[in-house]
Amino acid sequence: MEMQAVQVIALLATGIGVGFASGLLGVGGCFIMVPVQFWALKSIGVDPTIAIRIAFGTNLLVVLPTAFSGAMTHHKKGAVLWNAGLTFGIAGALGAFGGAFIASHLPGRVLTMAFGIAVILGGIRMLTAKPPKITDEPSNSLSAFILWGIPLGIFSGIIGIGGGVLMIPIMVYFLKFKMHQAVGTSTALMIFTAAGGALSYWINGSGVPGLPPYSTGYLNWYQWAILAGVSIPWAVVGANTAHLLPAKQLKYLFIIVMFYMGLKMCGAFAYLKLPL
Repeated sequence: MEMQAVQVIALLATGIGVGFASGLLGVGGCFIMVPVQFWALKSIGVDPTIAIRIAFGTNLLVVLPTAFSGAMTHHKKGAVLWNAGLTFGIAGALGAFGGAFIASHLPGRVLTMAFGIAVILGGIRMLTAKPPKITDEPSNSLSAFILWGIPLGIFSGIIGIGGGVLMIPIMVYFLKFKMHQAVGTSTALMIFTAAGGALSYWINGSGVPGLPPYSTGYLNWYQWAILAGVSIPWAVVGANTAHLLPAKQLKYLFIIVMFYMGLKMCGAFAYLKLPL
């Protein structure tokens, strides 16, 4: 079950993309990272159900330092609303811990389909919803942050993501955040949701047979070292780039990537026999 050069190179390239996406789009890069991790684990003989759980758990572990790096860069540019980020984040962390527990007892195919569908639905919402008026002030309701944070955290834990892909549409279209505020604050709150979910994957995967080398529960430290090592510096590059792009272009770039990775995880391209 040892990783070969082809898997290592794929993970290194993915780490660069993950870091850049995290800083640029305010998401953990899960929709880039999970499919590659899943493929790498299956290709060395890991059972698909265990492979998807490891991909989810390790993904959250990578999100943790990457989100922190990106959040500090956004903070320096005044794009993080910390009142929302901390409240949303703590509520989301509690939900993510429970969501990861649920995921540890679900079949692999259910998890991959749920992941793909969630990303596609988030993209549809971003594409079709009308943007808030520019004069609207962002919500400062702690109860709203908690009520949104817990269920979104649960769902994030189930499908192994930091939550940005789900949180940004909520912030923009329900809580009236401007796009750059949503991206910056989302990056900050992912620190908390990633920590809660990763801890739960660690605990619930302990003692499970068939884990690859360098694993603690459903966390694989070998993959983590590769992905985190390159994603952290690239998160800073992405965050700086985000502030050079207009919000409209940032939004549509976000949607395109969401649709592609959502369809890939659902198996749509494989079903149509497309080499994508």
